[in-house]
Amino acid sequence: MNLQLNGKRVLVTGSTAGLGEAIAKLLAQEGATVIVHGRSGERATAVANEIIASGGCAEIALGDLATDAGADSVASKSSEGGPIDILVNNAGYYHHLNWVTASPDKWIETYEVNVLSAVRMIQRLVPAMRERGWGRVIQIGGGLASQPIPMQPDYNASLAARHNLAVSLARDLKDSGVTSNIVAPGAILVPSVRELLEKISTQHGWGETWEEIERGCVRDMVPNDVGRLGRPEEIAGAVAYLASPYADYVSGATIRVDGGTIRSAF
Repeated sequence: MNLQLNGKRVLVTGSTAGLGEAIAKLLAQEGATVIVHGRSGERATAVANEIIASGGCAEIALGDLATDAGADSVASKSSEGGPIDILVNNAGYYHHLNWVTASPDKWIETYEVNVLSAVRMIQRLVPAMRERGWGRVIQIGGGLASQPIPMQPDYNASLAARHNLAVSLARDLKDSGVTSNIVAPGAILVPSVRELLEKISTQHGWGETWEEIERGCVRDMVPNDVGRLGRPEEIAGAVAYLASPYADYVSGATIRVDGGTIRSAF
């Protein structure tokens, strides 16, 4: 299926690994020029080189989006080859903290990276989309935004903020030709997740093979209707749809890609 992304320029924040890398690679396969973003030049170059080796187009923009200076640098560098048509706000992280250990300074740090980084890029890149009459803004959110867990309270709240700002932005972009949406992943099998699960499998009694570990994790930690963890490419597919003209009539929406983890009709 041709998603009609040829000639589009896409900035995927936090795309040197994990979900961001998968999103960048799929959008490049669909014909978009992808700006690979991160803070490590070595890692960004590796991803960009893989895209180019596969016949795609990739550029690099480095910077810490938790700072105004870093956001300015990324916005400027990513726009050198032309204005950005599609912004995927993926950059983010979480601490393994609880209500005792998540101190206010950790909350601030989490919000800088997970929320204000997205705000900075929206404010720098979306006005030009509005002027051209077409654009896409896609937030990578998560089910913890609506069904938080006891752990990682700062992260849960930051995801809720990402969902909320995306809908507010959609309302602000009314009649502009620019849309704002959310892709909400469930538990996704990126390398860091697999490493963690293999480390804790013994204490949970999940077994030794990866198949046993994945089944045990889904049964005990992230129950869903599909019975496995998601794959990065499945998140990338949802992003690619929202980035395409086929999603012109979709704005302010959340697409959950979680195997049915979030059990709500609305």
